[in-house]
Amino acid sequence: MLGVFAIPKTMRAVVYRGVNDLRLETVPVPRIGANELLVKVAVCGVCPTDIKKIQYGTVPPPRIFGHETAGTIVKTGARVKNFKVGDRVALHHHIPCLKCHFCRHRAFAQCETYKRTGITAGFEPAGGGYAEYVRVMDFVLPGVVKIPARNTFEEGAMLEPVNTVLKAVKRLNLLRGDNVLVAGQGPIGLMFTKILQLRGINVLATDLLESRLKLAKKFGAKWTQLVQSPKSKAQSYRPSTLDIGHWTLDSAIIAVPSDDAVHQAFQLVRGGGQILLFAHTKRSSTLTAVGTRSTASVCSTFNLDLASICLDEKDLLGSYSADFTIQKEVSRLVFSRALDVRPLITHNFPLEKTAAAVQLAASPKPDSLKILVTP
Repeated sequence: MLGVFAIPKTMRAVVYRGVNDLRLETVPVPRIGANELLVKVAVCGVCPTDIKKIQYGTVPPPRIFGHETAGTIVKTGARVKNFKVGDRVALHHHIPCLKCHFCRHRAFAQCETYKRTGITAGFEPAGGGYAEYVRVMDFVLPGVVKIPARNTFEEGAMLEPVNTVLKAVKRLNLLRGDNVLVAGQGPIGLMFTKILQLRGINVLATDLLESRLKLAKKFGAKWTQLVQSPKSKAQSYRPSTLDIGHWTLDSAIIAVPSDDAVHQAFQLVRGGGQILLFAHTKRSSTLTAVGTRSTASVCSTFNLDLASICLDEKDLLGSYSADFTIQKEVSRLVFSRALDVRPLITHNFPLEKTAAAVQLAASPKPDSLKILVTP
Protein backbone atom coordinates (compact mmCIF):
# COMPACT_ATOMS: atom_id res chain seq x y z
CA MET A 1 0.00 0.00 0.00
CA LEU A 2 1.41 3.35 -1.02
CA GLY A 3 1.98 5.99 1.60
CA VAL A 4 -0.04 9.19 1.53
CA PHE A 5 1.60 12.52 2.28
CA ALA A 6 -0.20 15.73 3.12
CA ILE A 7 1.33 18.34 0.84
CA PRO A 8 0.94 22.00 1.87
CA LYS A 9 0.38 24.81 -0.60
CA THR A 10 3.35 26.84 0.65
CA MET A 11 6.76 26.01 2.09
CA ARG A 12 9.88 27.60 3.53
CA ALA A 13 12.81 28.18 1.22
CA VAL A 14 16.09 30.11 1.33
CA VAL A 15 16.00 32.54 -1.59
CA TYR A 16 19.11 34.10 -3.11
CA ARG A 17 18.34 37.80 -3.56
CA GLY A 18 21.80 39.10 -4.45
CA VAL A 19 25.46 38.85 -3.49
CA ASN A 20 25.68 37.21 -0.04
CA ASP A 21 21.97 37.87 0.43
CA LEU A 22 20.10 34.69 1.41
CA ARG A 23 16.61 35.10 2.87
CA LEU A 24 14.26 32.60 4.46
CA GLU A 25 10.95 33.13 2.66
CA THR A 26 7.59 31.48 2.13
CA VAL A 27 7.05 30.34 -1.45
CA PRO A 28 4.55 28.07 -3.23
CA VAL A 29 5.22 24.35 -3.23
CA PRO A 30 6.18 23.52 -6.85
CA ARG A 31 3.58 21.94 -9.09
CA ILE A 32 4.67 18.91 -11.09
CA GLY A 33 3.83 17.63 -14.55
CA ALA A 34 2.76 14.18 -15.67
CA ASN A 35 6.34 12.96 -16.03
CA GLU A 36 7.78 14.59 -12.91
CA LEU A 37 8.32 13.99 -9.20
CA LEU A 38 7.72 16.05 -6.07
CA VAL A 39 10.31 15.27 -3.40
CA LYS A 40 10.27 16.36 0.23
CA VAL A 41 13.86 17.37 0.98
CA ALA A 42 15.53 15.54 3.86
CA VAL A 43 19.01 16.98 3.49
CA CYS A 44 21.10 19.04 1.06
CA GLY A 45 24.87 19.51 0.96
CA VAL A 46 26.60 22.87 0.60
CA CYS A 47 28.66 22.81 -2.58
CA PRO A 48 31.51 25.18 -3.56
CA THR A 49 29.75 25.78 -6.88
CA ASP A 50 26.76 27.34 -5.11
CA ILE A 51 29.06 29.24 -2.74
CA LYS A 52 30.76 30.86 -5.73
CA LYS A 53 27.42 31.93 -7.20
CA ILE A 54 26.25 33.35 -3.87
CA GLN A 55 29.45 35.19 -2.99
CA TYR A 56 30.33 36.53 -6.44
CA GLY A 57 26.85 37.01 -7.88
CA THR A 58 27.66 35.06 -11.05
CA VAL A 59 23.95 34.44 -11.75
CA PRO A 60 21.02 36.86 -11.42
CA PRO A 61 18.55 36.50 -8.50
CA PRO A 62 16.11 35.29 -7.39
CA ARG A 63 17.03 31.59 -7.15
CA ILE A 64 16.86 28.74 -4.68
CA PHE A 65 20.19 26.91 -4.62
CA GLY A 66 21.22 23.50 -3.32
CA HIS A 67 21.79 20.50 -5.57
CA GLU A 68 23.33 17.77 -3.39
CA THR A 69 19.86 16.67 -2.40
CA ALA A 70 18.18 13.59 -0.94
CA GLY A 71 14.61 13.14 0.23
CA THR A 72 11.34 11.25 -0.07
CA ILE A 73 8.99 11.16 -3.06
CA VAL A 74 5.64 12.54 -1.92
CA LYS A 75 3.92 12.81 -5.31
CA THR A 76 4.43 11.32 -8.76
CA GLY A 77 3.13 12.47 -12.11
CA ALA A 78 0.49 10.31 -13.81
CA ARG A 79 2.97 8.96 -16.38
CA VAL A 80 5.89 8.28 -14.06
CA LYS A 81 7.13 4.71 -13.95
CA ASN A 82 9.83 3.06 -11.81
CA PHE A 83 9.24 5.45 -8.88
CA LYS A 84 6.50 5.56 -6.29
CA VAL A 85 5.37 7.68 -3.37
CA GLY A 86 7.46 6.85 -0.33
CA ASP A 87 10.68 6.05 -2.20
CA ARG A 88 13.77 7.52 -0.55
CA VAL A 89 15.91 8.99 -3.32
CA ALA A 90 19.11 10.84 -4.12
CA LEU A 91 18.71 13.43 -6.87
CA HIS A 92 20.89 14.37 -9.82
CA HIS A 93 20.23 17.79 -11.35
CA HIS A 94 22.18 17.59 -14.65
CA ILE A 95 21.71 15.03 -17.43
CA PRO A 96 23.37 15.35 -20.88
CA CYS A 97 21.67 14.68 -24.19
CA LEU A 98 24.19 11.91 -25.09
CA LYS A 99 23.90 12.87 -28.77
CA CYS A 100 25.75 16.17 -29.35
CA HIS A 101 29.40 16.76 -30.26
CA PHE A 102 30.40 17.19 -26.61
CA CYS A 103 28.57 14.07 -25.46
CA ARG A 104 30.18 11.98 -28.20
CA HIS A 105 33.51 13.10 -26.72
CA ARG A 106 32.20 12.43 -23.17
CA ALA A 107 32.63 16.12 -22.32
CA PHE A 108 29.19 16.07 -20.74
CA ALA A 109 29.57 19.29 -18.73
CA GLN A 110 29.88 21.20 -22.02
CA CYS A 111 26.57 19.84 -23.39
CA GLU A 112 23.81 22.47 -23.65
CA THR A 113 21.22 20.03 -22.32
CA TYR A 114 23.49 19.21 -19.39
CA LYS A 115 23.76 22.91 -18.54
CA ARG A 116 19.99 23.00 -17.95
CA THR A 117 19.13 22.41 -14.29
CA GLY A 118 16.34 19.87 -13.94
CA ILE A 119 15.43 20.36 -10.26
CA THR A 120 13.76 23.46 -8.82
CA ALA A 121 11.96 24.81 -5.78
CA GLY A 122 10.81 27.88 -7.68
CA PHE A 123 12.14 30.75 -9.81
CA GLU A 124 14.89 29.94 -12.34
CA PRO A 125 15.83 26.27 -11.74
CA ALA A 126 18.95 26.17 -9.55
CA GLY A 127 18.76 22.88 -7.63
CA GLY A 128 16.27 23.95 -5.00
CA GLY A 129 17.64 21.85 -2.15
CA TYR A 130 17.54 24.77 0.30
CA ALA A 131 13.78 24.36 0.51
CA GLU A 132 11.25 21.91 1.91
CA TYR A 133 10.14 20.50 -1.46
CA VAL A 134 11.63 20.25 -4.95
CA ARG A 135 10.21 19.48 -8.36
CA VAL A 136 12.21 16.90 -10.33
CA MET A 137 11.74 17.35 -14.08
CA ASP A 138 11.42 14.50 -16.52
CA PHE A 139 14.77 14.87 -18.28
CA VAL A 140 16.78 14.32 -15.08
CA LEU A 141 14.87 11.24 -13.89
CA PRO A 142 17.57 8.92 -15.30
CA GLY A 143 19.92 10.29 -12.63
CA VAL A 144 17.61 9.68 -9.65
CA VAL A 145 18.85 6.86 -7.38
CA LYS A 146 16.83 4.96 -4.77
CA ILE A 147 18.51 4.88 -1.36
CA PRO A 148 18.75 1.39 0.20
CA ALA A 149 16.97 0.87 3.51
CA ARG A 150 20.24 0.51 5.46
CA ASN A 151 21.66 3.81 4.18
CA THR A 152 20.94 7.35 5.31
CA PHE A 153 19.68 10.40 3.48
CA GLU A 154 23.06 11.98 4.24
CA GLU A 155 24.80 9.24 2.28
CA GLY A 156 22.38 9.80 -0.57
CA ALA A 157 23.16 13.51 -0.65
CA MET A 158 26.86 12.67 -1.01
CA LEU A 159 26.40 10.76 -4.28
CA GLU A 160 26.75 13.89 -6.40
CA PRO A 161 30.10 15.10 -5.01
CA VAL A 162 31.47 11.53 -5.03
CA ASN A 163 30.39 11.28 -8.67
CA THR A 164 32.43 14.36 -9.58
CA VAL A 165 35.50 12.86 -7.92
CA LEU A 166 35.18 9.43 -9.53
CA LYS A 167 34.66 11.08 -12.91
CA ALA A 168 37.93 12.99 -12.43
CA VAL A 169 39.84 9.86 -11.38
CA LYS A 170 38.67 8.11 -14.52
CA ARG A 171 40.27 10.88 -16.60
CA LEU A 172 43.73 9.89 -15.35
CA ASN A 173 45.88 7.17 -16.91
CA LEU A 174 46.84 5.47 -13.66
CA LEU A 175 48.18 1.99 -12.95
CA ARG A 176 48.22 0.08 -9.67
CA GLY A 177 51.27 1.09 -7.68
CA ASP A 178 51.49 4.59 -9.16
CA ASN A 179 52.29 7.52 -6.84
CA VAL A 180 49.78 10.38 -6.86
CA LEU A 181 49.74 13.71 -5.05
CA VAL A 182 46.37 14.91 -3.79
CA ALA A 183 46.80 18.57 -2.84
CA GLY A 184 44.16 19.54 -0.30
CA GLN A 185 42.41 17.19 2.13
CA GLY A 186 39.05 18.82 2.51
CA PRO A 187 35.95 16.68 1.78
CA ILE A 188 36.77 16.46 -1.94
CA GLY A 189 40.47 15.73 -1.40
CA LEU A 190 39.65 12.99 1.10
CA MET A 191 37.28 11.39 -1.42
CA PHE A 192 40.08 11.43 -3.99
CA THR A 193 42.45 9.87 -1.46
CA LYS A 194 40.11 6.99 -0.65
CA ILE A 195 39.04 6.24 -4.23
CA LEU A 196 42.67 6.19 -5.36
CA GLN A 197 43.65 3.94 -2.46
CA LEU A 198 40.84 1.53 -3.38
CA ARG A 199 42.38 1.35 -6.86
CA GLY A 200 45.81 0.41 -5.55
CA ILE A 201 47.35 3.87 -5.91
CA ASN A 202 49.91 5.22 -3.46
CA VAL A 203 48.64 8.62 -2.31
CA LEU A 204 50.69 11.54 -1.02
CA ALA A 205 48.19 13.80 0.78
CA THR A 206 49.06 17.43 1.53
CA ASP A 207 47.16 20.04 3.49
CA LEU A 208 47.59 23.11 5.69
CA LEU A 209 46.01 21.35 8.70
CA GLU A 210 47.52 18.47 10.67
CA SER A 211 44.03 17.29 11.68
CA ARG A 212 43.10 16.73 8.04
CA LEU A 213 46.30 14.83 7.38
CA LYS A 214 45.45 12.46 10.24
CA LEU A 215 42.09 11.85 8.61
CA ALA A 216 43.80 11.39 5.24
CA LYS A 217 45.78 8.52 6.78
CA LYS A 218 42.50 6.89 7.80
CA PHE A 219 41.23 7.38 4.25
CA GLY A 220 44.20 5.49 2.85
CA ALA A 221 47.00 7.99 2.23
CA LYS A 222 50.42 6.31 2.22
CA TRP A 223 52.27 9.56 2.89
CA THR A 224 51.20 12.92 4.27
CA GLN A 225 52.90 16.30 4.17
CA LEU A 226 51.97 19.45 6.07
CA VAL A 227 52.41 22.48 3.79
CA GLN A 228 52.80 26.14 4.61
CA SER A 229 50.12 28.74 4.08
CA PRO A 230 49.96 30.21 0.54
CA LYS A 231 50.55 33.59 2.21
CA SER A 232 54.08 32.49 3.04
CA LYS A 233 56.91 33.26 0.64
CA ALA A 234 58.34 29.80 1.25
CA GLN A 235 57.73 27.09 -1.32
CA SER A 236 54.85 24.91 -0.22
CA TYR A 237 55.71 21.74 -2.14
CA ARG A 238 59.50 21.38 -2.16
CA PRO A 239 60.41 17.98 -3.63
CA SER A 240 63.15 17.61 -1.00
CA THR A 241 60.59 17.72 1.82
CA LEU A 242 58.47 14.87 0.46
CA ASP A 243 59.50 11.57 1.99
CA ILE A 244 58.42 9.15 -0.75
CA GLY A 245 61.65 7.29 -1.21
CA HIS A 246 63.42 7.31 -4.57
CA TRP A 247 60.16 7.33 -6.57
CA THR A 248 58.74 10.46 -8.14
CA LEU A 249 55.08 11.21 -8.75
CA ASP A 250 53.06 9.85 -11.66
CA SER A 251 50.20 12.30 -11.27
CA ALA A 252 48.95 15.20 -9.17
CA ILE A 253 45.37 16.18 -8.36
CA ILE A 254 44.93 19.80 -7.32
CA ALA A 255 41.86 19.84 -5.09
CA VAL A 256 42.48 23.40 -3.88
CA PRO A 257 42.39 26.60 -5.98
CA SER A 258 46.12 27.20 -5.53
CA ASP A 259 48.25 28.29 -8.50
CA ASP A 260 51.37 27.59 -6.45
CA ALA A 261 50.26 23.97 -6.04
CA VAL A 262 49.90 23.64 -9.81
CA HIS A 263 53.31 25.11 -10.41
CA GLN A 264 54.95 22.82 -7.88
CA ALA A 265 53.06 19.79 -9.21
CA PHE A 266 54.81 20.26 -12.56
CA GLN A 267 58.13 20.02 -10.74
CA LEU A 268 57.13 16.89 -8.83
CA VAL A 269 55.43 14.88 -11.57
CA ARG A 270 57.79 12.90 -13.77
CA GLY A 271 57.75 12.72 -17.55
CA GLY A 272 54.60 11.21 -18.99
CA GLY A 273 52.62 12.20 -15.89
CA GLN A 274 49.42 14.18 -15.53
CA ILE A 275 48.32 17.20 -13.50
CA LEU A 276 44.56 17.44 -12.99
CA LEU A 277 42.85 20.67 -11.92
CA PHE A 278 39.67 20.17 -9.92
CA ALA A 279 39.22 23.37 -7.90
CA HIS A 280 40.16 26.13 -10.37
CA THR A 281 36.57 27.07 -11.20
CA LYS A 282 36.77 30.86 -10.94
CA ARG A 283 37.37 32.37 -14.35
CA SER A 284 40.03 35.06 -15.07
CA SER A 285 43.07 33.22 -13.70
CA THR A 286 45.81 32.63 -16.25
CA LEU A 287 49.39 31.49 -16.56
CA THR A 288 52.49 33.13 -17.97
CA ALA A 289 54.48 30.67 -20.05
CA VAL A 290 58.24 30.85 -19.76
CA GLY A 291 59.82 32.19 -22.96
CA THR A 292 56.64 33.79 -24.30
CA ARG A 293 55.00 37.19 -23.98
CA SER A 294 52.71 37.54 -21.00
CA THR A 295 48.97 37.65 -21.57
CA ALA A 296 46.87 40.60 -20.47
CA SER A 297 46.79 41.52 -16.81
CA VAL A 298 44.43 39.30 -14.83
CA CYS A 299 43.69 38.33 -11.27
CA SER A 300 46.52 35.83 -10.78
CA THR A 301 49.43 34.41 -12.73
CA PHE A 302 52.11 31.76 -12.37
CA ASN A 303 55.00 30.69 -14.57
CA LEU A 304 54.94 27.42 -16.48
CA ASP A 305 57.68 26.09 -18.71
CA LEU A 306 55.79 24.81 -21.75
CA ALA A 307 58.69 22.49 -22.57
CA SER A 308 57.63 20.44 -19.55
CA ILE A 309 54.46 19.64 -21.49
CA CYS A 310 56.08 19.13 -24.88
CA LEU A 311 59.47 17.54 -24.18
CA ASP A 312 58.51 15.80 -20.92
CA GLU A 313 55.08 14.76 -22.28
CA LYS A 314 53.22 15.91 -19.20
CA ASP A 315 49.47 16.47 -19.46
CA LEU A 316 47.57 19.36 -17.87
CA LEU A 317 43.86 18.58 -17.77
CA GLY A 318 40.73 19.49 -15.88
CA SER A 319 37.54 17.86 -14.70
CA TYR A 320 34.28 19.57 -13.82
CA SER A 321 30.90 18.41 -12.55
CA ALA A 322 29.40 14.92 -12.63
CA ASP A 323 28.75 12.08 -15.07
CA PHE A 324 25.41 10.36 -14.62
CA THR A 325 26.58 7.37 -16.70
CA ILE A 326 28.67 6.25 -13.70
CA GLN A 327 25.86 6.69 -11.16
CA LYS A 328 25.51 2.94 -10.57
CA GLU A 329 29.22 2.64 -9.82
CA VAL A 330 29.06 5.66 -7.52
CA SER A 331 26.02 4.20 -5.73
CA ARG A 332 27.79 0.89 -5.11
CA LEU A 333 30.85 2.73 -3.82
CA VAL A 334 28.88 4.87 -1.34
CA PHE A 335 26.07 2.54 -0.30
CA SER A 336 28.44 -0.41 0.24
CA ARG A 337 30.52 1.99 2.35
CA ALA A 338 33.69 0.98 0.51
CA LEU A 339 33.92 4.78 0.49
CA ASP A 340 32.31 5.60 3.83
CA VAL A 341 31.28 9.24 3.50
CA ARG A 342 29.81 9.51 6.99
CA PRO A 343 33.05 10.66 8.67
CA LEU A 344 33.20 13.55 6.19
CA ILE A 345 29.96 15.09 7.50
CA THR A 346 30.78 17.37 10.42
CA HIS A 347 27.99 19.98 10.54
CA ASN A 348 24.25 19.94 9.92
CA PHE A 349 22.38 23.27 9.91
CA PRO A 350 18.60 23.87 9.98
CA LEU A 351 17.12 25.58 6.94
CA GLU A 352 16.89 28.96 8.66
CA LYS A 353 20.67 28.86 9.27
CA THR A 354 21.57 28.22 5.62
CA ALA A 355 23.53 31.49 5.35
CA ALA A 356 25.68 30.38 8.30
CA ALA A 357 26.17 26.97 6.67
CA VAL A 358 27.36 28.62 3.46
CA GLN A 359 29.70 30.91 5.39
CA LEU A 360 31.27 27.99 7.28
CA ALA A 361 31.69 25.99 4.08
CA ALA A 362 33.30 29.00 2.41
CA SER A 363 35.69 29.59 5.33
CA PRO A 364 36.14 26.16 6.92
CA LYS A 365 37.44 25.69 10.45
CA PRO A 366 39.90 22.98 11.54
CA ASP A 367 36.97 20.82 12.69
CA SER A 368 34.71 21.37 9.67
CA LEU A 369 34.47 19.27 6.53
CA LYS A 370 31.19 18.58 4.72
CA ILE A 371 28.35 20.94 5.65
CA LEU A 372 24.71 19.92 5.26
CA VAL A 373 21.38 21.77 5.48
CA THR A 374 18.29 20.01 6.80
CA PRO A 375 14.87 21.60 6.15
